[in-house]
Amino acid sequence: MNPPSPLPALALLFNALVWGLSWIAFKALEAHGVHPLWSTVLVYGTALASLLIWRPQGLRTLVRHPYLIGLSVAAGLTNVGFNWSVTIGDVMRVVLLFYLMPVWSILLAWWLLDERPSKAGIVRLTLALCGVLLVLKNPGSDWPLPESLADGLALMAGFMFALTNALLRRWRSAPSDARAVAMFGGGVTIAGTIALIGLGNGTVAPLPELSSAWVGWALLLAAAFLAGNLALQYGAARLPAQTTSLIMLSEVVFASVSAVILGASQLNARTVTGGAMIVAAALLSALPSRRN
Repeated sequence: MNPPSPLPALALLFNALVWGLSWIAFKALEAHGVHPLWSTVLVYGTALASLLIWRPQGLRTLVRHPYLIGLSVAAGLTNVGFNWSVTIGDVMRVVLLFYLMPVWSILLAWWLLDERPSKAGIVRLTLALCGVLLVLKNPGSDWPLPESLADGLALMAGFMFALTNALLRRWRSAPSDARAVAMFGGGVTIAGTIALIGLGNGTVAPLPELSSAWVGWALLLAAAFLAGNLALQYGAARLPAQTTSLIMLSEVVFASVSAVILGASQLNARTVTGGAMIVAAALLSALPSRRN
């Protein structure tokens, strides 16, 4: 029997690197007056246009697979939540809350993929939830609740990312170009809709004048997300949901280390302890895949 190919795991690792360092570009765009919702529209719009030029049949194929609208919504909300939260919040805190994804993955894999959690899976879920309670609990608050818009967006994005991965695996027989168009289209449509609503009520500023200073960041981010999305599809469709969650956990390392080095995060004992519990829960998710 031939050994399993390392390519799916390497593809997921590359996608984690893109997501883990994307905060640098989003904060740079915000510094030039570009709201993260507009950044998402620009980045995913550019990536979608490039994809359709390369694979023009993708849109026609998507029409023949209308159920992929669910993937489009899940991916769109993932990107809106993560991109917005990582721009306005503490990067490490946001990434840790986002990585409740292994908890959501256990529940979603049970519901969508009929992968029943083991006793060890329940232990992992409990460990991760205890960790997130520590991250959310502040000394001045009575309850461990999200304290900011960034917290809420990060939690929502983590759930939607887990749903995206589960749907990718459930619908892995769908053409890859249709799945890619659905995911990028969801990012453009949902971010654009929320941005227009915010523009109308004055909570989202309009796009600034075109400038090479911020357009360059947008193009770089679009190219990175296009490559990362295709890598995610390739890897997530070929590996179990729990294994995908484990490998994608490397995003925490990429994001946390870069954020601390560049001063975008502040360390404290509570966050470190809670984060360690979340990371430990995700690491333990490797055990079932090894037995299998």
